[in-house]
Amino acid sequence: MRRRLVLIGLMAAPCPALAQQAILGGLLTQRDAARGVTEALGVAALRATDQLGRPNGFFADPAVHIPLPAQFAGVQRSLRPLGLAGPLDDLERSVNRAAEAAMPEAGRIFADVIRGLTISDAIAIVRGGEDAATRYLRANTEGRLTRLITPPMRRTLEASGAFRLMDMVAGQFSLRSLSRSLRGDVTDFSVRKALDGGFTYVAREERAIRRDPARRTSDILRRVFAG
Repeated sequence: MRRRLVLIGLMAAPCPALAQQAILGGLLTQRDAARGVTEALGVAALRATDQLGRPNGFFADPAVHIPLPAQFAGVQRSLRPLGLAGPLDDLERSVNRAAEAAMPEAGRIFADVIRGLTISDAIAIVRGGEDAATRYLRANTEGRLTRLITPPMRRTLEASGAFRLMDMVAGQFSLRSLSRSLRGDVTDFSVRKALDGGFTYVAREERAIRRDPARRTSDILRRVFAG
C-alpha cells in the first residue's frame, strides 16, 4: 500500500522542481526515490562484482560458468570420456579466471553510470519491473564495458597461458590455421559471457532487494522499496 502511494505521488507530481521538494503522500520526494534507486543499484552492482570477482566466482557457479566456445567444446566433450580433455579443461578454467579478474573494472564502470542516474531515470526504475534497474544498467554500460574489459580480458588470457594452451590444442586438433582468429573469438566470447554473468547477478541482487525486507540495509531502501 505504501509503495502504491509513492507511485501515485510520483505520477501526479506537477513538475520536477516542485516534486523534488514536496513530500509525496507524506512519504517520499522524487529526490528520495532517486537516492533509493541509486543506492539499490549500487548495492546490487557491488555485491554482484564482489561475488563474481572472487576465486571460482565464475568457474564454480553453474549459473554463470563460462564454457569453451563451440570450436573447442565439441572436442572437449569427445575427449573427456577418454581422459584426454585435460588441456581443454585447463583452457576453460583460464577463461573463467580471466572473467573473475575483470570484475573490479566492471564494478568501477557500474559506479560511474550509477552516479549519473537522473531523477527521471530513477522514477522509471521504481515504476518498472523486478529487473528494471538491471536493464537500465545494462543499456547504459554494455558497450562501454565491452570496450574497456576486452583489453584486460585479452591480457589476462595471455598472462594465464590460455593463448599458449589454445595454440597447443589447435595444433593437436588441426585447428592451427584458425589459431589467430580463435584468439579473438575466445576473447570476445569470454567478454560476452562475463558480462552476461555480471548482469545475471545484478538482476538477482535487485530482485532480492525488492522482495526481501532484510536485504534493504538502509532507511532509504526500506522506504523506497516498501511493499
